[in-house]
Order: sequence, then structure tokens, then C-alpha cells
Amino acid sequence: MLNTTDKIIKHKVGLLNLADELGNVSKACQVMGMSRDTFYRYKSAVKDGGVAALFERTRRKPNLANRVDQATEDAVIKNATDFPAYGQARTSNELRKLGVFVSPSGVRSIWLRHDLANFKNRLKALEAKVAEEGGILTEAQVQALEKKKLDDEACGEIETAHPGYLGSQDTFYVGTLKGVGRIYQQTYVDTYCKVAHAKLYTTKTPITAADMLNDRVLPFYEEHDLPVLRILTDRGTEYCGRVDKHDYQLFLAINDIPSHGLLHKPLSGDGSHQNQGEIAPDQRYLRAVPQDNLAGVLPDNVPQKTL
Repeated sequence: MLNTTDKIIKHKVGLLNLADELGNVSKACQVMGMSRDTFYRYKSAVKDGGVAALFERTRRKPNLANRVDQATEDAVIKNATDFPAYGQARTSNELRKLGVFVSPSGVRSIWLRHDLANFKNRLKALEAKVAEEGGILTEAQVQALEKKKLDDEACGEIETAHPGYLGSQDTFYVGTLKGVGRIYQQTYVDTYCKVAHAKLYTTKTPITAADMLNDRVLPFYEEHDLPVLRILTDRGTEYCGRVDKHDYQLFLAINDIPSHGLLHKPLSGDGSHQNQGEIAPDQRYLRAVPQDNLAGVLPDNVPQKTL
């Protein structure tokens, strides 16, 4: 009788013990749901190496015969941070000039092993190296970093320095509630720390956009002694207009907050914006609103329909 408390091989030992008790290998295999071939493999393993032989033998990590030597791999990695804009073919060609012979596919294999397979990852590696080691950047490295910065700006990425440096405000069309009508959510997100504020309204007007800032956003930042320096919005009618005739712009002017409007996709049929509200609102959102106490959810200090 074999004994073990290890859960990994307990079923294997159980099969061998059951066969001994029943005296019938076929019956034991049928009860345990295993084949006779499996039984005899287990029995042979125990005979050769004892119960310990029933453990799975993990394969050693293979060292492929065609893998480049360490010196070549180090040269490819160094070149990736020295010239992050180079592709695999040019990297291979430049290394050949230095006496390091590696094919373009070999360069890519090394990049993949070290997470350097694309330009963005090589720039990250360069930034990490500069932050850790310091030193002076070469002309090629400076050009690569400047190109990345320009690409980020073209894609709409903005660098922010601290909380309150730049906030993003937009209107989200939630849906329609029976007896109330359309519900809109004013949303404000700090682009640095990702802290968000939201409030529900039954109208989408400049005064509701200003009320959101006055009621939720500015008090929060004043509580933490932080200024709101600028706000980014789209060019919806609730955000854009002449200062002397537009409630939202007037509110920003009084509080000395610059507003920056961005062009976005056309408005949908109901006038809701497509940048935050592109996807139809989840019905769970509406179910989360208490239907029997809507007055407690929607604000009463701004114009809205009768609840």
C-alpha cells in the first residue's frame, strides 16, 4: 500500500492502491476513469523511482542552438536605445559596420525578448535609461524623443503638471426616465489625477454646465487648496459663446479660468455629444437611479422640468 498526502499525485497513488485492493486492474481503471496504459505507466514509474517518480517533471527552459551569443544580444539592445528610430533592417546593417553580424529577423527576436519590438517601447527604454543613469543624449535620441512628443500632441495627448492644471468637462446623455424626460450628466475629470465629478440634470444648457463647476468642482479644489487653471471642453452650445451672453463663459471669466474648446465629431440626432456618449448608455445606469425619489437625485437649484 502506497501512502502520500500530496494532492498533486494523490489520484495516481489512489489508482495503484485500488488495483491492489480489487486485484483487478481493469476494474480499478474503470472506477477511477483512467486507461490501463496510464495505470501501467504509473506502476512502472513507482517501480523505478518510488512514489516521488509520480510527480510531473518540468521541462528545462531550452537553449536554442541558433540563438545569438550574449555579446551580440547586448549590442542589439544598446543600439535600440542609442537609435530608437531605427528599424530591424537598418539596425542589422549598422551593426554589421561595427563587426556585429546579426540578421534583421535576429534583431527582431532579440527585441521581442526584451520588449523593444516597436518604436514606442524603445523610447520607453531610452527614457528609463536616462532617468536611471543620466548622461547626455545624442542627436539621434533627442530627435526621436521630439518626434514622440509631436506625435503625442497630434493624437491629442496633453502633458499636465499637477492636479487642477487641466480639467476636462463634457455632457453625457444618460437616457429618458418616465415622468421626467431626458437625463443628462455633467462630467468633470482632472486630466492629471483622474479624479472625476458628476451630476445629473434634466436640461443641457450653459447654466447647468456652470452649476456643475460651482456646486461640485470648485469647492472640492478649494478644500484642498488647489487652483483650477484651465478647462478643456468640446464646442457644444452649453460651453461656447460670447462672454457677455453666455452663462458658462461668464462664470469662467468671473473665476478667471481659461476655457479651451476642441473640435469633435458632429452631434447626434438628439444633440448629445459623441466623444463621451458615443456608446449607448447601459440600462443598468438607469436602473441604479431610484425611481421613487428622483427629486433626491436631480438638483433643484437650476432650471429643470417639474418632477
